[in-house]
Amino acid sequence: MADGALPDSFTFIPDAANARAFRDALGSFATGVTLVTIAGPEGPMGFVANSFSSLSMDPPLVIWSPSKSASRYPHFAVARHYAIHILAEDQHDIIARFMRGGAGFDGLDHEINAEGVPVLATAAARFDCVQHATHEGGDHLIVVGQVLRASQRDVAGLVFKKGQYGGFSAKV
Repeated sequence: MADGALPDSFTFIPDAANARAFRDALGSFATGVTLVTIAGPEGPMGFVANSFSSLSMDPPLVIWSPSKSASRYPHFAVARHYAIHILAEDQHDIIARFMRGGAGFDGLDHEINAEGVPVLATAAARFDCVQHATHEGGDHLIVVGQVLRASQRDVAGLVFKKGQYGGFSAKV
């Protein structure tokens, strides 16, 4: 394996011709599923994303990355305050609510935090943020948020891997 390829693997250049292979390779990494919420110009808005990560403990910073092709992108790119909810394993139904044409916040129990952002009390964890910085990232925008408040419940989080949603059980 002079080229450094993994045994039994398919090595490729991540270009347009191999977009599906690149997406499949990225799908080997399990991520959590989040719902990012803002106070939109016409009411509460949500954006489902799995592009979330911690960035810094001091100051407390997190990142997420909305797709520039998303219809809600313009609102989320400029939102000063937002909340990132890490969805619980039993909250798979939230995803469909916030997809194109979904019900969104209609009929969904929520509160408004001190910054005017709609928040869910049922998430596995929540981070109330103020936008700290943004950076260009190809077809996404990298949004850095400073965490103003965080909350956590002792429940399993929703996981996304290889195009599937599920849970995670630690092996002891």
